[in-house]
Amino acid sequence: MYLPKHFAETRPETLHAAIATHPLACLITLSARGVEANPVPLLLRPEQNQLHGHLARANPLWREHPDGADVLAVFNGAQAYISPNWYPTKLEHGKAVPTWNYITVQARGTLRVIDDAQWTRTFIDELTAIHETGEPAPWQMSDAPADYIDNMLKAVVGIVIEVTELTGKWKVSQNQPAANRAGVVAALCQSDDIQRQAMAAAVQAARS
Repeated sequence: MYLPKHFAETRPETLHAAIATHPLACLITLSARGVEANPVPLLLRPEQNQLHGHLARANPLWREHPDGADVLAVFNGAQAYISPNWYPTKLEHGKAVPTWNYITVQARGTLRVIDDAQWTRTFIDELTAIHETGEPAPWQMSDAPADYIDNMLKAVVGIVIEVTELTGKWKVSQNQPAANRAGVVAALCQSDDIQRQAMAAAVQAARS
């Protein structure tokens, strides 16, 4: 990934928080058919330096990649189009062009398949509990018939990615003067769009 120094984010707690907030990764692998990308929700375990997830058993990814295969998981956070009309400096000299702000974390690592029903059950139970938090009546595995859950679990396999490198890119107007950053925040805050609101917060955080 092209990464100018002023857009680099290296703080582990910030990278971990971004993954937790946007856990649906684009898992990129190289197979006999070429480069492939699969959307996979992943759970970061910082203390183990691992990402845990699961795949449909019908997905050939887990059969085609031996343990130790290199993979890349890409987590995308807030993103927003940035208009040059939002820059006060445009009125001064006109030297401004559109751009796109975004937040992304890339996790490089090696893949390991866990074809173990108990491991998968425990993992999915934990993953569900995390994402059901905040629901009025959080769903649990016990809400469904036991034989139904057993059959569903047979249809998936677990995966573990041993993370070897985490890279963060926060392109949030750090290369603009203070007046332009303020203009970006003001314009983004006028929208009800969640992505724009999140990007406004990211621009503000980066300048503080």
